[in-house]
Amino acid sequence: MEFFRIRRDIPFMRHALTFNVISLVTFLLAVFFLATRGLNLGVDFRGGTLIEVTYDHGVDFNRVRGALDTLNLGEYAAQSFGSSNTALIRLPLKDGVSSAQLSERVLGALRADDPTATQRRVEFVGPQVGKELYENGALALLLVSLGIVGYLAMRFEWRFAIAAIIANLHDVIIILGFFAMFQWEFSLPVLAAVLAVLGYSVNESVVIADRIRENFRKMRKATVTHVIDNAITSTISRTIITHGLTLMMVLSILFFGGETLHYFALALTIGICFGIYSSVLVMAPLVMWMGVSREDLVKPEKRRDGADGEKIVP
Repeated sequence: MEFFRIRRDIPFMRHALTFNVISLVTFLLAVFFLATRGLNLGVDFRGGTLIEVTYDHGVDFNRVRGALDTLNLGEYAAQSFGSSNTALIRLPLKDGVSSAQLSERVLGALRADDPTATQRRVEFVGPQVGKELYENGALALLLVSLGIVGYLAMRFEWRFAIAAIIANLHDVIIILGFFAMFQWEFSLPVLAAVLAVLGYSVNESVVIADRIRENFRKMRKATVTHVIDNAITSTISRTIITHGLTLMMVLSILFFGGETLHYFALALTIGICFGIYSSVLVMAPLVMWMGVSREDLVKPEKRRDGADGEKIVP
């Protein structure tokens, strides 16, 4: 399905060096902020207190947050849980204050605002649990990356595998760099968004790689640069449709999904935008610079000739 078709190939590879210099600068800035400022880890990773509170009516989170702000608890999260009458409050660790004391202060403030507030449970998430979550998240990222490399190496060729994983990790580091630069809270939903972006970005890389392989079969006299430019140009309409619709959905979550899904949707938005860029303008030039050729992707066909014996037709 295509909304439009571009008749003349756009010379993307002519400007490949410029695009990759921009990517390198952006990547280095992201690494710089990660190294100097670090991630603002949420309660899931740092440890803290979870308090579940129910009301006789639907929760008004503006009033809940107003009551909590009076306690000066630092960064916290309040979200709906299970039903519209239940609120789940996540609080960071505070030196010298136990979970029981913290929950009493919170419940007192909530009841002062609304007497129907009732505490259902209090759970303490220790720093050790947070450390395990952090390590397991990093392990998941590593395993996903290795899986992508193995898949692309088997389906296409090792150059595509190396180029795609560089481009995809480029997206992940840039997302983390944004969260480090602005000190947005990095929580489990954000980690899920990062892993989703990794899978989403490789899909675009696979589409471009598949079209490059197809062009090598059809465009036998074309140069590698022409083959790649044609592959990218011919998929632009598809890219606009798929990524445009996905971005519309993610932006609707970002603007209307509430505080709970805000950073999850924000990570996806950044990832989708940079995922398109990296698959087209980072992965493809890297494949070209690593010396991919028709012989790497198209196996020679064999035919028999009665007079000359077996001949190989490239």
